Amino acid sequence: MTDAEELARRFEERRGRLRAIAYRMLGSAGEAEDAVQETWLRLGRTGGDGIGRLDGWLTTVVSRVCLDMLRARAARREETYGHDVPQRADEGAGAVPEEEVLLADSVGVALLVVLDRLSPPERVAFVLHDLFAVPFDRIAAVLDRSLPAAKKLASRARGKVRGAPAVPGAELGRQRAVVEAFLTAARGGDLSALLDVLAPDVVRRADPVVLPPGVPAELRGARDVARGTVALRERARFAAPALVDGGVGAVVAPAGRLLCVLRIAVHDGRVQSYEVVADPKRLRGLHLAVLDLPAGA
Repeated sequence: MTDAEELARRFEERRGRLRAIAYRMLGSAGEAEDAVQETWLRLGRTGGDGIGRLDGWLTTVVSRVCLDMLRARAARREETYGHDVPQRADEGAGAVPEEEVLLADSVGVALLVVLDRLSPPERVAFVLHDLFAVPFDRIAAVLDRSLPAAKKLASRARGKVRGAPAVPGAELGRQRAVVEAFLTAARGGDLSALLDVLAPDVVRRADPVVLPPGVPAELRGARDVARGTVALRERARFAAPALVDGGVGAVVAPAGRLLCVLRIAVHDGRVQSYEVVADPKRLRGLHLAVLDLPAGA
């Protein structure tokens, strides 16, 4: 085996981990693959000579590539919240490749949404330290920051990712149980289960952009709200519980790309009201965080 073949073999052994890091940093499988390929090209130009620890070298390079991509994305001022809102409620979902949906689910839809709200340095610092246990001295080198600055970035990002619940833990748990039951019933189009979890006088309000023509923005009463929820059950497939303004709500994010947010009010073990927020300006004003980090995130 030639030196080049040996280097290629060693790189392929590490490709999966590099792709995992890049996906969490970029939130796009295609862009993650581009970052990994660029890392391979740089390794090919450098060669194996002079690289003391290949794992660390590859992690540093792919992280810097991702950081550059995130900065370029920010510089283009891409509208990352609400830009995929379709003109009709039944559009958009079918265009998401199944493998992208499964990948986002494995990482955590809410986590991907919240990571997308971090600054590029915050996102890189959080992913490397909190998700992949990379030491801060190496993170500082990636970001070209001092060690204290790198630690501060990760801490700030961690605070944003985890958020600040507005209610005690026990109440948060009760809210979450109701919201999860609501989402399960919505995904299954189970009218009976929805009626069980909705308060009799429940109110549903929605930004008109996510509704089919002719559907009112406001519905009242458990039966009408349940029927309206069933009519849009395809969206529920992409919904995941999240911390929304300190309480338990949900994000609807096909392949981790935020489409809308459900602000859900729970009272006496039932959904008292919920609002579907899809307007980009309103989405930016919401405080979103994860309820917990998925295992292996």
